[in-house]
Amino acid sequence: MASLSSSFWNTASREAMKSGVFIAKLYCFLHVTTNYLGFMAYAYGPSMIPTLHPSGNVLLAERISKRYQKPSRGDIVVIRSPENPNKTPIKRVVGIEGDCISFVIDPVKSDESETIVVPKGHVFVQGDYTHNSRDSRNFGPVPYGLIQGRVLWRVWPFQDFGPLGPTPT
Repeated sequence: MASLSSSFWNTASREAMKSGVFIAKLYCFLHVTTNYLGFMAYAYGPSMIPTLHPSGNVLLAERISKRYQKPSRGDIVVIRSPENPNKTPIKRVVGIEGDCISFVIDPVKSDESETIVVPKGHVFVQGDYTHNSRDSRNFGPVPYGLIQGRVLWRVWPFQDFGPLGPTPT
């Protein structure tokens, strides 16, 4: 009877060890994938109409290319919000370092405009629907360090599945 009991515990401990190793490998794979290769981002709200649906989109963003670290004009990027680090808005890059950008401060209330030069190491981001977007017009140019990824594909809704390439600005 004692040998059956010890045999059970030996088998159970081996199976638990195998499961633990599998879970550790899965965690490592997911960690490397989301932190160094790419991740899924969820975008909702009207700020990127007509490019993205206001009811919600699931997007694939990449972190592997040099272009993610230093995006070009027209790229859609996921940023860490300078106002609230818990939020990751999705905006379009309309200016890169050294660009002179003129913009209407609040298009809903007035036509008062401002012109700035994008500082070195920063980008100027803006929503496609400027009448309802919190972007660089509100919080200023975004440092490269706050760029979390460059959006490549719309995954959901399925009827619009496909690449989201840059558009000229």
